[in-house]
Parts: sequence; structure tokens; C-alpha cells
Amino acid sequence: MSRGQASLKWRLIRQLLIYHLLALLVAFFVPLTLLVRADSGGQFTDESFAKVAADAVVRTQDGGLAVRMTPELAEARGQTPTAWFVAEDARGRSVSFGRVPSEFDSMRGRLHRLAHGDLRGRVAEQGLSVVVRRETGPAGELTVLGHGKLTAVTMVLVIAANVLMLPIFVLLAVVTIVLTTLIVRRSMAGVAHIAGEADRIDINQRGLRLTESEVPKEIAPLVRAVNHALARLDEGYERQRRFIASAAHELRTPIAILRARIDVTDDATARALSADVARLATLAEQLLDLHRMEHAERMETLELGALARRVVADLAPLLIAARKSVEVVVARPGTVLGDAGAIERVLSNLVQNAAEHGARRIVVRVDGTSLEVEDDGPGIPEEDRARVFEPFQRLRPRSTGAGLGLNLVQQVVERHGGRISLLDGATGGALVRVELGQGP
Repeated sequence: MSRGQASLKWRLIRQLLIYHLLALLVAFFVPLTLLVRADSGGQFTDESFAKVAADAVVRTQDGGLAVRMTPELAEARGQTPTAWFVAEDARGRSVSFGRVPSEFDSMRGRLHRLAHGDLRGRVAEQGLSVVVRRETGPAGELTVLGHGKLTAVTMVLVIAANVLMLPIFVLLAVVTIVLTTLIVRRSMAGVAHIAGEADRIDINQRGLRLTESEVPKEIAPLVRAVNHALARLDEGYERQRRFIASAAHELRTPIAILRARIDVTDDATARALSADVARLATLAEQLLDLHRMEHAERMETLELGALARRVVADLAPLLIAARKSVEVVVARPGTVLGDAGAIERVLSNLVQNAAEHGARRIVVRVDGTSLEVEDDGPGIPEEDRARVFEPFQRLRPRSTGAGLGLNLVQQVVERHGGRISLLDGATGGALVRVELGQGP
């Protein structure tokens, strides 16, 4: 994923977590509000005061109970001056601290029978809001009845709600992250599949369409739109292809007639046009080559050495007449699966291109499944090597070619699953290497 693109997975996770949190807040705090409104009023004594009291009680030498002032007890009394407690062991022996209200005097001696309780007084200053807890301290297990720091029922409920809500939210967050990741991955598997299909579509793979059934129905309209666009592109390309083929066919007849008339004329001016007419003839043939490549190739097993000798034998008379030499060197024999006519046109174009650009000596080399055409001409500057494969591109304005030869070569090689590269020759000229796929 490139920078700046939002992840669908994390967008879903964030939004789900927000909604989970809102749902929990509603689920907890609406009942909390109702409970607070239904509460009869009053305040609780914080239950931690019972532990402070139990830690302040020690045993006397005769086994009784006594209170010692601990820092915690002193702090509790500082916060609540009316703090008091009664602590009682299992045998009914008790000890008290502070001013115990008369309302609780009757509970001495029977306090150890209790285990847990909370009472709220109507008026906080009367000290009647108490907590009953069993705690263990230096004197052993004690039952403590005490009044200490007061806490409103609202705060107690809020704390309880937070304690319950936090682990639930964490659990929901973990489940959301894991399940959303799995769901998005499974739902988007079809998108990854059609992305692979789209990546295989190129100029040589027309007619391919993306599979609509592989994606969720929400994405299907986008896939259909892409398929319709591909159909329109194929249709436009087919119209263009038919136009090029028709134009090339129509040009061949008048060019042939013009060429024949020039060959038989004695007019020097007319004969000077012979080179230009040859260029027109070459251009028409190359346009027809483009048309031929659109049809299914006749794939067969080719022995590259024999193919190279055949092509060079056809071109040798023309090259010798132009005072140029050409030879075939088979470094390693090799076979490939391909269209014989198309591969022959590749080699023929490369040899003629070398001859037209000033080469005096041309070497066609077969090395396994690769073909090399090396010449002793001026070579091709490195900065121009990518440009020469573009249609109608010529390095020199006065070149006799039409600028389609190398473009045709590249298209044929790519259709055969190979690649073409331009290198420096050993003598300073150009070396064109064509690497083809393996044979059967």
C-alpha cells in the first residue's frame, strides 16, 4: 500500500471500536443514572477503613485487644475527625477507637457473628454511616464495625462501572481487531485475484476481462465498469488495426506501379526518386507486418542456426552488391518454439538496419536460444537506446528506413516471451541481442 492510502481494515476497526465504546457507555451509564436516581440517599463509609482499623489492633499480654496509633489510622482520623471503630475477635473480646455512637453499643459482644454489611445514616455528621468487614491484622482475624471516610453512592457506582467496562472494552477491542482482519482478508481475497488478472492485461493480451464473481457485490459495479472500458479499448484498437492493414494494402499497388515506372524510365530526375519510393514500399510492408502479428502465430520448433543461415543467404546478394560482408557464427546450437516467419523478419530487420546505418561488416551469432547481430558501424549512443524502439523514431534524419523496424522487432520478441537489448560491439559498433524462450 502506498503512502496516503487509507486502509479499509483499520478504518473499520477504528469505527467499530468507537461504536463499541459508545454502546458500553450507554449500557453502563444509563442504568447507573437510573440507580442513582432511585437511591434513597446517604453516603457509604469507604470499606478500606476496615483494613486500616484491623491493622491498628494488637494483642495484649493477657490476650485482650488494644489499639495502637498507626500512620494510616492517623491519616484516616485527619481526613474524618469523627472516625471510630469497634473491633471484635471470634471469642467476643472487643476494643474500640473514637466516640462510638450509642446506636451501636448493643452490638458489642455479638459483632463477631457478622461478616459483611453497610449502613448509611441520614446525616453524615452523626457518624452513623458504617461498614462491617472481616479483616486480618496483627491481632488475627477480626470483625470491624467502623465509620471513616465517606463515599457517595454515585462515586461507588461510577467506579464499579469503570471496573466492569474496562475489561469488556479491552476484550471487544481484541476480538474486533482479530475478526475484522480475518473478515477483510477473506472478503478482499477476490479483489487480490482480479488485481492479478488486471496486471496481466497488456497490448498483447487483449480480450481479457476481470472476473466479477470473485468480488463482493458492492465492488462488482466497479469491476463491470472496468470490463466495459476494456471492451471499448479493444474495439478501438481493432478499428485502428483494420485501418492500418487496409491502408497498407491500398498503398502497395500504387507504390509497385510507381516503382516499375521509375525502373524503366531514362529520366535522371525520376530515377532519383527511387530511394524515396523504396522507403514507401518498406513502410507499407512494415505496416503489413504489424497487421500479420495480430493473427495467431504458427508455433513450431525452430533450429536457430539453420534459420540464421537461411535469412543471411537471402540477404547476402544485396549486401555484397552494396560492398558489405555478413557471416553466421554458431557458438552453441539451440532450438526455440516460435513462428518461423516472425523470427525470420526479426533477424532480417536487424541485419538490414545494421547495413543501412553504415556497417561494413555484420556478424550474426547464434548462442543457444539467443541471436546476436553485431556490426562495425558507428553504434548507438547509450542515451538513445531506449528511444530507438519507439515507432517512427530515427537517430539520423537522412536514414533510409521508416523508423518501424526496431519497433516491429521488439513486438515480435515480446510476443515470443523474450527480450531485446542494445549493447556495445567489440569493434565499437552496435550489438543487438535477442533472447528467446526455451524450446520444447
